[in-house]
Amino acid sequence: MGLFSMSQYRRVFVPGGAYFFTVVAHERRPWFAEVRNIAALREAFIRVHRDQPFTIEAIVVLPDHLHCLWRLPEGDADFPGRWREIKKAASRAIAPVANARHEREVWQRRFWEHVIRDEADWRRHMDYIHYNPVKHGYAARPADWPWSTFLRAVARGWYEPGWGATEPAEIAGLEWE
Repeated sequence: MGLFSMSQYRRVFVPGGAYFFTVVAHERRPWFAEVRNIAALREAFIRVHRDQPFTIEAIVVLPDHLHCLWRLPEGDADFPGRWREIKKAASRAIAPVANARHEREVWQRRFWEHVIRDEADWRRHMDYIHYNPVKHGYAARPADWPWSTFLRAVARGWYEPGWGATEPAEIAGLEWE
């Protein structure tokens, strides 16, 4: 175990902040290898966004986990509430039958977040998100993975279309899973 246990973990709340998240499926089950489950996740994001707005600056969905970068509205730091509602809505659609404890076992109970500190930190996390399908062997390059905002980022001028054919030095060896 590291320097502290999960029970000692403290979240940092920055109203209007940008956050990087890693959210993992229960027991790394590949729920998101099925297109219908990705659609359910997308609907959950849309529903929560409608009631509690936020901006998704980047996202990648892999079979057993996802990474994303959000920016919250000014004065708002309630990312845990948004994740709770996204996970509940997606879980109901993906696994309609609950276990004896009334859990659907789609997600790990917790998620990992990191407050983005500056432009270089934002770029490093954007690169990590978009390179993740290549890192895990799901695609030869980021542009080949359909469940990512990479092509949207290319359209915004944030990346060249061929970016990520090789691992960028800035994220080599990083493990935010």
